Amino acid sequence: MSLIVMKFGGSSVGTTERMARVAQRIVDKKLQGHRVVVVVSAMGDTTDDLIDKARELNDNPPSREMDMLLTTGEQISVALLSMAIHKIGHEAKSFTGWQAGIVTEEVHSKAKINDISPARIHTALDQGCIVIVAGFQGMSENGEITTLGRGGSDTTAVALAAAVGADVCEIYTDVDGIYSTDPRVVKCARKLDVISYDEMLELAHLGAAVLHPRAVEYAKLYKVNLVVRSSFTQNEGTLVREEAEMEQGIVVRGIAFDKNVARISVLGVEDTPGVLARMFGALAAAGIDVDIIVQSGVMHGKADFSFTVSLADRARALDVIAGINTEVPYREATFEENLVKVSIVGAGMVSNPGVAAKMFEAISKAGVSIKMVSTSEIKVSCVIAAEPVQEVVRALHTAYGLDTAETAFVGGPQERR
Repeated sequence: MSLIVMKFGGSSVGTTERMARVAQRIVDKKLQGHRVVVVVSAMGDTTDDLIDKARELNDNPPSREMDMLLTTGEQISVALLSMAIHKIGHEAKSFTGWQAGIVTEEVHSKAKINDISPARIHTALDQGCIVIVAGFQGMSENGEITTLGRGGSDTTAVALAAAVGADVCEIYTDVDGIYSTDPRVVKCARKLDVISYDEMLELAHLGAAVLHPRAVEYAKLYKVNLVVRSSFTQNEGTLVREEAEMEQGIVVRGIAFDKNVARISVLGVEDTPGVLARMFGALAAAGIDVDIIVQSGVMHGKADFSFTVSLADRARALDVIAGINTEVPYREATFEENLVKVSIVGAGMVSNPGVAAKMFEAISKAGVSIKMVSTSEIKVSCVIAAEPVQEVVRALHTAYGLDTAETAFVGGPQERR
């Protein structure tokens, strides 16, 4: 008898009617002979509504209390889903993250999972129950309730699958698999039957919203068979695994874009050893992730360089740079927003010359200037102005032969994880 972890996001359980359909889908899986653990997110817009209520009372609420508040959304979901399963004649037990044995670091709003002790889950499964676990949450060793941040329910599901030794972890979402790009932007995007962990991890980091990077990292680390499929159809999904066979003639597997980008330029920096180490060390100490870094040539002992950060970190990054101006002198620090990072990803890129050149040519033909470039063995990223991004993505999709004759399936409302 196989063990399956099924994860349903917020739009999948956004109403009681959808909750009932999910309950039947879970029961159908059990009737096929599987033992089932389910991870579920808060219903629909519940999390956003709770955040709005908190900010009506306090525009800067304490992160600890926000975790106390936001974890209630998933607790509502697991209890209601368990009730729906009981209604159709099957035993189910709901657990909060901490009842399920999820132990995290003591960091509020973006904690990482340190350990999972799934004894209660195994006991419930041995009793013939369907187990329902609240996603997005856990508890520190000191008893503090924590949340896992964006995509936390995906992470919960994959980590639980690893901890309980599941045969597969199925992520149910609003599209019926992983596509070559966002099917809302490119209607002829192709659904991938299989994609490698490395390719999926790059796409997730680069803006593809269907899976969170941390969930893919767990899957890769613990060799979890991961399937992404639709909550709204019975279509076969996409398998994420160690390696994926390359389709004949297809070098680029996917195209992602990320609008959450700001560029910061620091001008007139002294060209002395250790300058960059001190500046980027200060940014790292402030918890600011830096992505693409470009340094221009040195003139009269001075250098200019630019780097990208998330929009949310732009103001803090500028504050950090201003704070070390005496230690690392510079003439001026500027920033630019309304940017997007467009990326191509494919494991076959490493052995096929000319892939980057084709990207640059397609962007140029769209009449768009490239501001920054970053490469690795399996991806090329370009920072461009945000406005023409959909046109650029469509042009790249066509240039790499990814267009299909069919219109991509798009399911219900955009999933909340």
